[in-house]
Amino acid sequence: MDRYPHPAAEEIELARVMEALSDPIRLAVVAFLASLDDGLETQCGAFTCFGSKSNLTYHLARLREAGITRTRIAGTARLISLRSADLDRRFPGLLSSIVAAALSEPARAATVREAQAELRSMTAAAG
Repeated sequence: MDRYPHPAAEEIELARVMEALSDPIRLAVVAFLASLDDGLETQCGAFTCFGSKSNLTYHLARLREAGITRTRIAGTARLISLRSADLDRRFPGLLSSIVAAALSEPARAATVREAQAELRSMTAAAG
């Protein structure tokens, strides 16, 4: 049984996507994931600049339940990726437009750059 259920691509609803992206933290998380190489999975630890662990758990669950992200369990790690291909098939151009608008806001762009720096630091420390 999948511990983290995800909606199938054809079940992703526009209203749920828009509702999930209406939160500034979730929008920043999606902008961060969109800034990574396509399909790259990122550990939960890469999201620490977005809030506390319990707060992030809530926000990541909302993104997953809306069909925006995928969470894969690998041992004790939770790997998060953006479902950009599914979203683009379902709602062409929506994700890229929202991410571009989000990154046009200086404070959000700075938070995304901070998260990118944390990820680079984690990657360098790991290997």
